[in-house]
Amino acid sequence: MPFVRRALLREWGSLYAAVRAGLVTRGWRAIPLTLCAVTLTGLFQLVQNQSWGYGLIQGIGSVRAEDPLWLALLRTPLSLFVPALHLPVWGALAQVLLVFGIAEICLGRARTLLVAYAATLAGTLYARIGIALGPDAPLGLGLPASDAHVVDTGPSAAVVGLAVVVCRRYGAWLTGGLVVLAMIVEVIFKNNLAGKEHLAAIAAVLVACAVREVLAFSAAGRRPGGAVAGRGRALRRSGPGSGA
Repeated sequence: MPFVRRALLREWGSLYAAVRAGLVTRGWRAIPLTLCAVTLTGLFQLVQNQSWGYGLIQGIGSVRAEDPLWLALLRTPLSLFVPALHLPVWGALAQVLLVFGIAEICLGRARTLLVAYAATLAGTLYARIGIALGPDAPLGLGLPASDAHVVDTGPSAAVVGLAVVVCRRYGAWLTGGLVVLAMIVEVIFKNNLAGKEHLAAIAAVLVACAVREVLAFSAAGRRPGGAVAGRGRALRRSGPGSGA
């Protein structure tokens, strides 16, 4: 159907072209960070399901709001790769491979890692703030004290944050909106710590994107070309005979 094809091209055309170009030109070499992330996630899942390995993984990569902040910050980088025990690991591996892979090609390794860490850290810090606010906080922003014992989301907050950033950058507005909507629905029907941490991750990356755009716009306005363009637009708006 031509209409569906045009809609898909508008939504995913530029994103698909960028991912295809990266994979065609470099193959698996385009996503070394993603391959490392998938390997670590699978390895951590394997180890934490052993009687001798559960305590080890908890000690190096599991973050709870009851932990001292310095310890939580120390564990947060590895917490990106510790999947939830109660969820199928194949789902986590597929999410990391798909979303991290697309992000690494489209954003670059450094920015992908930065966004993933920022999204995870936002969820970790929100858990502490939410528990401090308490379950009766307005707008459902608070959390019960029992959530202090719950392990943070692991790679899912990073996956959600990266998905939103990539969709925003490549104009996949419908897809990005569906990701946000899915997280809101999750909180409505399953009001738990993980769902709210996902929303905190989304809010953090959107604020970071907005700040970056404002700074870029301000920097462009300070450049000589930007200033000349601004004066040109002002003169065109004033027009001849306007008294300008």
